[in-house]
Amino acid sequence: MNKFSHIDLRIRSLESALPFYENLLPALGFTRTFNSAQWRVFAGDGEPPDVPYFAITEDPAHTPNDNLVGFWAEDREEVDRIAKLVAESGGRVNEGPQLFPISPTYYAVYFEDPCGNKYEMVHRLN
Repeated sequence: MNKFSHIDLRIRSLESALPFYENLLPALGFTRTFNSAQWRVFAGDGEPPDVPYFAITEDPAHTPNDNLVGFWAEDREEVDRIAKLVAESGGRVNEGPQLFPISPTYYAVYFEDPCGNKYEMVHRLN
């Protein structure tokens, strides 16, 4: 059973960050959108709240911190593809894609959205 439900993310500016998420989240499997006046919701297949979803709302006072959301990649090629998409969509690649000394097969890219929220895309075999 997948215990993941959702992420409620704050960003400083919808105008600056929404194009980034409109490219990134569908590439990660959040292909359905449900929007309201306050929220932009990207969900997996099915209907919220029964499927994983990623909800974004604007908060001009939001300050990013060292929290990090990690996504699992099927293979190294997916890590590379997401790194390229991040760079092309206005995000910032901080490190990688590369092998990291966490384990012999830990291949990842660390990146930020346009507002400074931190993410990782990782593939590893053990």
